[in-house]
Amino acid sequence: MDKALIWIMAICALIGGMDRILGNRLHLGEQFERGFMLMGPTALSMAGIICLVPLLSKLIRGSLVRICAPLGLDPAIFGGLLAIDMGGYQLAVELAADSRVGVFSGIVIAAILGCTITFTIPVGMGMFDSEARSDFARGILFGLISIPVALLAGGLLCGMVLSQVLRQSLPCLLLSALVLLGMWRKTTLMIRGFSLFARLIEIVTTLGLMLAAFEYMTGRALLPGLAPIEDAMAVVASIAVVMLGSLPFAQLLQRALRWPLQLLGEKTRMNSASVAALLIGMVSVLPAIALVKDMDRRGRIVNAAFMVCAASAFAAHLGFVAGVDARWISTLLCSKLVGGAVGVAIALFATRRMNG
Repeated sequence: MDKALIWIMAICALIGGMDRILGNRLHLGEQFERGFMLMGPTALSMAGIICLVPLLSKLIRGSLVRICAPLGLDPAIFGGLLAIDMGGYQLAVELAADSRVGVFSGIVIAAILGCTITFTIPVGMGMFDSEARSDFARGILFGLISIPVALLAGGLLCGMVLSQVLRQSLPCLLLSALVLLGMWRKTTLMIRGFSLFARLIEIVTTLGLMLAAFEYMTGRALLPGLAPIEDAMAVVASIAVVMLGSLPFAQLLQRALRWPLQLLGEKTRMNSASVAALLIGMVSVLPAIALVKDMDRRGRIVNAAFMVCAASAFAAHLGFVAGVDARWISTLLCSKLVGGAVGVAIALFATRRMNG
């Protein structure tokens, strides 16, 4: 299945590139171009922390091993608390005692819990007025409830047995429960904390990028032990290449699913902006968040629940996994979409008496 998806995206890259040559008549050429233009923002968000991964691994490995060993936990689990495209994958793989747990943490956990903590909550919750923020926070709570199902699906697909998945997921489930409790009782304080955490990651990433760039240009290491910046940029370039096809693919998928989702909107009593955001959120979470102001109340809650697990599945995250290890594309998509579907089901059930 993973090879089939790569072939589909490769064909979509041909279609998108040809449409760009012919004047963007199908509006796929602009997606082809956008995929390449995302190389800059992608490099800015992840190249620096990739350069720092060897040092971060050395700094925290010893302490994590002492904490994890008595509990039977793999240190890789803590790498997944960073977003998949903010160094979470590289750190998890570097820390892993078991390669399967490294993949589970770096791809599944980092693409779900890591992205929710470092991006969806601080960015999303900071954009709304009080009513929209309340609805969005409620949806995030329902989405957090769906995380165990997503982790279970992803862990089994990574080749882990059920008992191993449950044990290695315990820190993430505990953190999810604490986040759920905090979002419920102390929403404003939690948002402020997540925003500070996201800002800290941005600072660390920028430091890694500037130090690695200085070393590349001068040959002098201000901080010995950094991974070469050209290695980090090779990862970024591989993601950008895949995005040439994944964004046209996502555009075609949106068109193919438009009618089923319109039917979903009619059945669930959500307005058109709410239904469109479900599609858009699978491609990029930020445009979906921007649509929140046009959604009805039920749509805000359902979309927030969906974003926790399913955000950016068919673009940034798919492109990242295809770039670093395409064998795990189906694992990524299955865990994110299963979790997203469960989140939507919980949100729809909880708001069944809500009319718009």
